[in-house]
Amino acid sequence: MAITDRQTATLALAHALSAAERGLPVIPLSAGKLPALPSPHRNEDRPVTCRGTCGLPGHGVHDATTDPAAIRALFAAAPWATGYGIACGRPPHHLIGIDLDIDTTGRNDSAVSLQQLALHHLFTIPPTVTVLTPSGGRHIWLTGPPGVCVPNSASRLAPGIDIRGAGGYLVGPGSVTTRGTYRLAPGTADLPPAPCPRALLRLLTPPARPHHPSPRTDQGRGLVRFVLAAREGQRNTRLFWAACRAYEHGFGDALADALTHAAVRTGLTEREARATIASAARLTTG
Repeated sequence: MAITDRQTATLALAHALSAAERGLPVIPLSAGKLPALPSPHRNEDRPVTCRGTCGLPGHGVHDATTDPAAIRALFAAAPWATGYGIACGRPPHHLIGIDLDIDTTGRNDSAVSLQQLALHHLFTIPPTVTVLTPSGGRHIWLTGPPGVCVPNSASRLAPGIDIRGAGGYLVGPGSVTTRGTYRLAPGTADLPPAPCPRALLRLLTPPARPHHPSPRTDQGRGLVRFVLAAREGQRNTRLFWAACRAYEHGFGDALADALTHAAVRTGLTEREARATIASAARLTTG
């Protein structure tokens, strides 16, 4: 590794530790803005839904931590890291990132779209941490209330406006990427992330799905019985079919454990069962 690269990696670690001191969970990133550590499950035959419970690093944003020793260990395992990511939606800040991209002509029309949304829905973006991206865009940092899950989205709010919420991450200021360095906007370095305006928060959170307990419960029980009735040679097929139906009707995650237990009773291992259910989830919700 060249001296310049070592200096870049050292600075990335320093920036990450500084962010962690402010309660922001971090992970090392490569110059391509992706998590620097590869998945420990990448060579396994079946899809794995592990989110770090195996105890090994390499689970992307699920590795994010504020513990200095753990952060140093992550960066030591990825000496090629040139930046760091900050996990969104995690306590204590429950960070929400408003990512304003620029269009192909170099204009920042997404900023205009955000202003129009603010005027229409009667909110203002308060002074807050703002990060300038190498492409000319900007990341606006806001905080959400505990118990409110803001999902990630791309151009759902308006063209060119991406949202980083639960399960997502923001590239931290000071990170070096193939396109340049992420920097704090002048005048925002000493600001804390500001609370997200309520009107904007309502736009960012999808409406709750209608609750129909009786039909859903009956159908879920029927799918579990369908899996339990599987004979050898049918177990994976029946489990996959049942999981697909559950996800298509919006209660796949809620039924996943029951389907797993049923499949284990028919002779599948828990790992096989969860891999099959994960495949059904990707097929029906991807």
